[in-house]
Amino acid sequence: MSTTTVNARVQKHRASLRAAGLRPVQIWVPDTRRQEFAQECLRQSRAVALADASDTSLSDFMDDALASVEGWTE
Repeated sequence: MSTTTVNARVQKHRASLRAAGLRPVQIWVPDTRRQEFAQECLRQSRAVALADASDTSLSDFMDDALASVEGWTE
């Protein structure tokens, strides 16, 4: 398959998406393959766990919210 054919198909596909009211958007996300990503996840998880442990009102609120869900059992 030639490059021209591929380019034409891509352009046709993009034109149909634009005609449907969509536009291309580029986003940047964290690279989950980097070692620093795993370390940052661990750091944030620990920070949240510490905050949750020290905030009993949040735990009580969540328990009350679950209690109001029909069919929920502990």
